[in-house]
Amino acid sequence: MNITENLQKAKQLLEESDALFITAGAGMGVDSGLPDFRGVEGFWNAYPKAKELGLHFEEMANPEWFESDPRLAWAFYGHRLHLYRDTVPHEGFRKLLELSNTKKYGAHIFTSNVDGQFQKSGFKEEQIMECHGSIHHMQCIDNCQGMLWSANDTFIEIEEGFKAKEPLPSCPFCGAMARPNILMFGDFGWEYARTDGQRERLSRWMDSLEKEGVKLAIVELGAGTAVPTVRNTSEQIARRFDVPLIRINPRESFGAEIGLPMGAVEALKKII
Repeated sequence: MNITENLQKAKQLLEESDALFITAGAGMGVDSGLPDFRGVEGFWNAYPKAKELGLHFEEMANPEWFESDPRLAWAFYGHRLHLYRDTVPHEGFRKLLELSNTKKYGAHIFTSNVDGQFQKSGFKEEQIMECHGSIHHMQCIDNCQGMLWSANDTFIEIEEGFKAKEPLPSCPFCGAMARPNILMFGDFGWEYARTDGQRERLSRWMDSLEKEGVKLAIVELGAGTAVPTVRNTSEQIARRFDVPLIRINPRESFGAEIGLPMGAVEALKKII
């Protein structure tokens, strides 16, 4: 694999396309200073309390904590909420936005990230599909009304021993515990209407591109094999439109026609 050649190919594909499909996993946020929780060590470095309790990310990111230890659950999600809220998206986001604004049919994003960084960097809400939901939206733990509300007024103070300070967020409809509208592990109470609406929009956009024979470029950033949702989506759309996939990933760039083994910012600077 010749990296220089691949960079050239990627550059050409992005320039010649009339529409852009951007897919992104946790690795996309690394250049903004966000943890990607890759492997248990990465997670434990970010959350020493989880290490002390011997909890892996999959065990921590489980809705049962909101029942069994809500102060721990809200310390974990409250910390992430404030972290994502305070993070400034890296310049790769701006490059993608500028590029997508030059495209006749614009761009759509498919991401497993719940951090809202694409919105923050200027992409419109209707261009984005968040397959695992968003930390910036809240729901009732019992999903009593099937309703979501904004997390903008939610502020979590974390006390000694990694516990959230009372009072914890509650449902404005029934008073039960509130939780982020994020798809967790072993999660049967997630309210998926918002994500379904996003999926519907993305699907309509894809159908219209296909109908009009639009030239689509697909760029995937920081999507690993551990939870392969994003990679699978990129590959599926690449097959559907019969175009090469540009896969940007420092450790797992294999499996695509154009693999670029580098971080998001470095690669985007070179190809846009």
